[in-house]
Amino acid sequence: MHAVRIPRHGGPEVLESVDLPDPVAGDGQVLVDLAAAGVNFIDTYFREGIYPAPLPLVPGVEGAGTVREVGPGVTGFAPGDRVAWTNTLGSYTTVAAVPATDLVVVPEAIDLETATAVALQGMTAHYLVHDTHPVAPGDVVLVHAGAGGMGLLLCQMASALGARVLATTSSEEKDALAREAGAHETLRYGDDLADRVRALTDGEGVAVVYDGVGASTFDASLASLRVRGVLALYGAASGPVPPVDPQRLNSGGSLYLTRPSLHWHVRTPEELAARADAVFSAVAAGDLSVRIGGRYPLDDAADAQRDLQSRRTTGKLLLLP
Repeated sequence: MHAVRIPRHGGPEVLESVDLPDPVAGDGQVLVDLAAAGVNFIDTYFREGIYPAPLPLVPGVEGAGTVREVGPGVTGFAPGDRVAWTNTLGSYTTVAAVPATDLVVVPEAIDLETATAVALQGMTAHYLVHDTHPVAPGDVVLVHAGAGGMGLLLCQMASALGARVLATTSSEEKDALAREAGAHETLRYGDDLADRVRALTDGEGVAVVYDGVGASTFDASLASLRVRGVLALYGAASGPVPPVDPQRLNSGGSLYLTRPSLHWHVRTPEELAARADAVFSAVAAGDLSVRIGGRYPLDDAADAQRDLQSRRTTGKLLLLP
């Protein structure tokens, strides 16, 4: 198989293309020929050493493809099945051995590139608006990076639930994409962001901030919340947030701060299947639009990560084996 791996920590330039022996489908595993792998900020965290892992490491935590072989003890999957997965390392490759418990079947109505683009981010957006802070009609919510892959999905889901969506963006092009996805107002980042949010909410603030940016937006996110509002810090694209004095939550109005992740929202095969079905069904019905902002050959993974971190992109980035 062909793969891209991390031999040592550093910038995108450390990624190397290698040929490796094909994996073997072990107990409970399924061998999958990849159609696409997703590019995510978590991949850069492993590359930079923010998330420790033994090296060399094949990064990538999501992908989709066709089952080649099933290992001992696997039921429910067969060669030829179209499948997708999240939360499993090793997707920057042409062939992956994936635990069967991490797989979901891709409906025939959805192509495998779209399935790759929406699986992780779609299920993340789903738990954020249904579980972390269940969005109710009339809520005002703030979505950071509104034209990114996650932002576009969050704007669509929150607005469909009846929320008024404010989204941060960095250009007029991204304004248009966020508004098309359901954002009612778009805002630039900046030191006065919280003041502008309050001006748009009659001084009250928002019910929830969905913040995948992290360090550079954290203070403004807290300051944008209404009394007893929720800051859902689901990522750290700009870097990790320094330690926080809990008294800030009290003085801000009995605020709630949570650091959720998808792993804890798909803990059982049943929960994974139900959340994936909700997302895939919305896509198949035309109720959820998926924007693929860039397709890169597998060997150009460094360029994909570089573009992701530079914030020049919109939508989801894919690697194609």
